[in-house]
Amino acid sequence: MVLKGEIKTPPMSVAARRETGFLLRRLQQGEHLSLPHSRPMPNIGARCHELRVNDANKTWRIIYRVDEDAILIVEVFEKKTRTTPQQVIENGKRRLRLYDEAAGD
Repeated sequence: MVLKGEIKTPPMSVAARRETGFLLRRLQQGEHLSLPHSRPMPNIGARCHELRVNDANKTWRIIYRVDEDAILIVEVFEKKTRTTPQQVIENGKRRLRLYDEAAGD
């Protein structure tokens, strides 16, 4: 599979980056996170969740999917409204579909 595009780090504080790394490590080790750290996102796809990271004056959301051999980061965005923006949901579905097609799933 060929990945295209540029990966940019969200402008999170050092503390928020540490918390994100800690939570992702727990996921990689097979732990199942729940509220307040994570919640399911079935409207994006099976095994999809939203990681919640609080920053100094922002709240970040990281959409991810738990696969058997990987944690796939689908989207990272600053939470500004009560509901997940429709564009984030559609982008997540599209990215996962493209990933699954390329991986032969």
